[in-house]
Amino acid sequence: MNMRKSIIALCAVALMVLTGCFGGKTTMASGGEVTGASGRAFTEPTPYGMTLIKRGHLRMGIEKQDSLWGKETPVKDISVEGFWMDETEVTNSQYRQFVNYVRDSIIRERLADPAYGGDETYKIEEDRNGDPVAKPYLNWKKPLPRKPNEDEQRAMESVYIIHPITGEKMLDASQMNFRFEVYDHATAALRKYRLNPSERNLNTDITVNPEEQVWISKDTAFIDDEGKIVRQTINRPLSGPWDFLHTYIVNIYPDTTCWVNDFPNADNETYMRMYFSNAAYNDYPVVGVTWEQANAFCAWRTEYLLKGLGPDARYVQRYRLPTEAEWEYAARGKEQNEFPWENEDVASGKGCFFANFKPDRGNYTKDGNLITSKAGIYSANSNGLYDMAGNVAEWTSTIYTEAGVEAMNDINPQLEYKAAKEDPYRLKKKSVRGGSWKDPESYIRSAWRSYEYQNQPRSYVGFRCVRSLANTTSEKYKKSKTKK
Repeated sequence: MNMRKSIIALCAVALMVLTGCFGGKTTMASGGEVTGASGRAFTEPTPYGMTLIKRGHLRMGIEKQDSLWGKETPVKDISVEGFWMDETEVTNSQYRQFVNYVRDSIIRERLADPAYGGDETYKIEEDRNGDPVAKPYLNWKKPLPRKPNEDEQRAMESVYIIHPITGEKMLDASQMNFRFEVYDHATAALRKYRLNPSERNLNTDITVNPEEQVWISKDTAFIDDEGKIVRQTINRPLSGPWDFLHTYIVNIYPDTTCWVNDFPNADNETYMRMYFSNAAYNDYPVVGVTWEQANAFCAWRTEYLLKGLGPDARYVQRYRLPTEAEWEYAARGKEQNEFPWENEDVASGKGCFFANFKPDRGNYTKDGNLITSKAGIYSANSNGLYDMAGNVAEWTSTIYTEAGVEAMNDINPQLEYKAAKEDPYRLKKKSVRGGSWKDPESYIRSAWRSYEYQNQPRSYVGFRCVRSLANTTSEKYKKSKTKK
């Protein structure tokens, strides 16, 4: 009798578990029946320095009429999938690691070059079986020489220059070029680009001309004989999957001169000389980085991660810039507030500001800062994200259009355009969000939209990375609080 009661109790518990929003049933294996293939699910560890933003709904845009411009801005209900997001903006220290990687890779290439001694051990040219690899790559396990000979010294010194006036030894920024490739999976999947003509139209009553030429657009780049980066967008007939592999070469050194170019008649020379190079600013957000450089950082960060993973690397999604929708959704917090904090005030009752911005006319210091502040010194929003308002405005992956959200889909909205070099400049506008240390209160609202050109560095624009989830699972619906 006791055994029977226990079984009944267990069944009752199981029934309780299966009721609610998801009242489905479990699958019982049975001989001879199709029950589905089993396999080990990949459990994605929390990426370092990132926080999980769970999927959800957002009323995107500024709902109240904007008093600044006297016009209504469009709003739209959209939904976004969950993703990982950097807790803070990318800092000088993190970006300098990228610069150092590029510097050291150049040195290793030259150490393997016969012109600098030709030490072949700085490159991997054979696999474990002794067979030659298709594309030799750098051997990062071999350390740089501590006591270099004459040839090695020339290789190591070749990435530096001497300032002609001060005599200061400086890293040659013009050499800091990073080459990376991006495979466009979405474009390659479009039916109009199928290699098999019969797959280009699902309507079997329509005969597809197998001789029809399908044209693709491909980004490529190379270094010319003068050491200059030549970027090209070429159009050519579809030939194979390699047509969707885009090649980019980007000079990744931040433009430190933006501090004086952005603010004429201001004494910002100290920031120009010290902000990126002085360790005192290690934990401050990197600035002077273009949209193109931010994408290069994401590509390098992905490459750096994948080298440290085993077979599970194929499940991990690449680092990228957030879409405009993802950024606003994450900034508003779990309650989808106008600012990243709970109310519309920008300071507490004690006069402590919630963000680094321009609180008053001509008074940048009222909030305790003059320019940028250390990343993460203000309180995080309910998603665990810091500095989603003020400090630096942040690049998104979304092209800026006046239509804004009206032109977007209502599921994982994204407006993306890979501008060619010859495109009109207006097509090179990218959305930036969050406002910065130089902006007034209205500009740091979560829904406020602005833009910069993709190749324009600014002393008040930085970025943070996101990463799509490797897998998504169903979740119990939690009713959100309704604001009255």
